[in-house]
Amino acid sequence: MNYIGCFFTKNAGSLDTRIALDILVAELGEAGFESFTENPGGLEAYIQKEHWDPTLLNDIQILTSDEVDFSVEVKEIEQVNWNEEWEKNFEPIEVDDTVSIRAPFHKDPGLRYDIVIEPKMSFGTGHHETTHLMIQHLIDMDIEGKKVLDMGCGTGILAIFAEMKGASQVDAIDIDSWCYENSLENAERNNCRSISVYEGDASLLKHRQYDLIIANINRNILLNDISVYATAMKENASLLLSGFYTEDIEKINEEAVSNGLVLKKKLERNNWVGLKYVN
Repeated sequence: MNYIGCFFTKNAGSLDTRIALDILVAELGEAGFESFTENPGGLEAYIQKEHWDPTLLNDIQILTSDEVDFSVEVKEIEQVNWNEEWEKNFEPIEVDDTVSIRAPFHKDPGLRYDIVIEPKMSFGTGHHETTHLMIQHLIDMDIEGKKVLDMGCGTGILAIFAEMKGASQVDAIDIDSWCYENSLENAERNNCRSISVYEGDASLLKHRQYDLIIANINRNILLNDISVYATAMKENASLLLSGFYTEDIEKINEEAVSNGLVLKKKLERNNWVGLKYVN
């Protein structure tokens, strides 16, 4: 699966850079962009090639604002093995002095849970903030003997941690073939025995039921699939959602409530959000 990358550089303007980038990300998310990486000069945004249309940028209002000036460069990003780049740039993650997420070339910090991954896909683990938030939620949850779904599993981090926390069965699903392959590899790397990995989308959830569903995906996919998740939840089940900004909480919550879910806990980190719902 190839992606289109849009590289935005903030050149000038009276609008604060932080505010300008937050608005830009929110509007791009509305337009279907899936992944964002901030850099010192601006923002990188990625969308699947099949969903790309050059006219999409015409609807991004911040790009026409008199208060800020962005330049943009558009490139097609071919999917390649980025392990070398990850070895240069990937920093290990430590959550609440309890969980470490690292690559094989990092030193084991000796925490209670140690997850070792070797990213294979272009966008790796996604946003460290959202991974951190989901890990925080899982640390505080008793999932011993539970059946768990990691939807949009990426490198399989959350599925792996769920098994480490005692889940009896974990399904990991991602629509991207590289994520599917990478999750299989990382599950084996961490000696997991209870994880089943599938390539596909929420349509695979028909006739499946879970005690816990984890979905760390972008806002648009979540809004489209929350109803499916709600149907796949057992009685007294939990749903963890992340991959969106604080500005998106209202829409996410509205959709969740309309499907009979109740918000129980909210975590925030650098404007990213992780929400816990129960049915």
